Amino acid sequence: MKTYLKYALMSVLAFGIVSCDDDDNNSERGEARMAVRLTDAPGDYDAVFIDVQDVVIKYNGNNDDDDDITISNDVNAGVYDLLELTAGTNVLLVDDQVETGNLSQIRLILGSDNTIVVDGETFPLQTPSAQQSGLKVQVNETLEDGIFYEFLLDFDVDESIVQQGNGGYLLKPVIRASVEAESGAISGTVLPLDFITEVTATNGTTEISAFTNETGQFLLAGVPSGTYTLTYQIDAAAGFETITVTDVNVEVGAITTVDAVTFQ
Repeated sequence: MKTYLKYALMSVLAFGIVSCDDDDNNSERGEARMAVRLTDAPGDYDAVFIDVQDVVIKYNGNNDDDDDITISNDVNAGVYDLLELTAGTNVLLVDDQVETGNLSQIRLILGSDNTIVVDGETFPLQTPSAQQSGLKVQVNETLEDGIFYEFLLDFDVDESIVQQGNGGYLLKPVIRASVEAESGAISGTVLPLDFITEVTATNGTTEISAFTNETGQFLLAGVPSGTYTLTYQIDAAAGFETITVTDVNVEVGAITTVDAVTFQ
């Protein structure tokens, strides 16, 4: 039986206000993999440089800025010219494991080195609050256990730059966020509970393994779409023969739950 995940394939979302929906309080969350890429629509400037220092996320029900969660300690920080990130070009800011749950926001924390080049002249680009709370992008996406999600943050430069009366320039970002699930997963249960079972999925080119937990459950995460054969193996010393299950179909954005397996 397939449990389909509710996700938006390249759904366009506007920059806006934090949702106040309650998040579940389950402390035993699973993990999803999440990547964030930055791109841009063309703008009528010579260059627009933004100084990306960090990427943080917020879950629904969490309105305290002090509880923002940094996705990774290995953020690809740097000063990026948005006008070079066009025509399909983008930059990977982060790719890491995060907790599952209803993700409400992605925030880009900027440094102080933000500038704009107009007719060959460079001007400071003001970014109110971007150094503290970050550029806030609403996403409202449910992250499910074992699935890989890739978010694309698309700046609209023409809409995001405001020329002020004093001749200065202000960044008032209009950012569209799209998300695509890039993999599926396989879950199931193995009995008896007295033994740890290794479960392996293979289709000839991909092989992914996991062990059962104390309740006999397993999750094979990040599985590309395709048809797989599952093998269940307990330590040979226990005297059980390997069990094989064929024709297990995996689709992107879905968890395929297979029937429980019992060793006799």
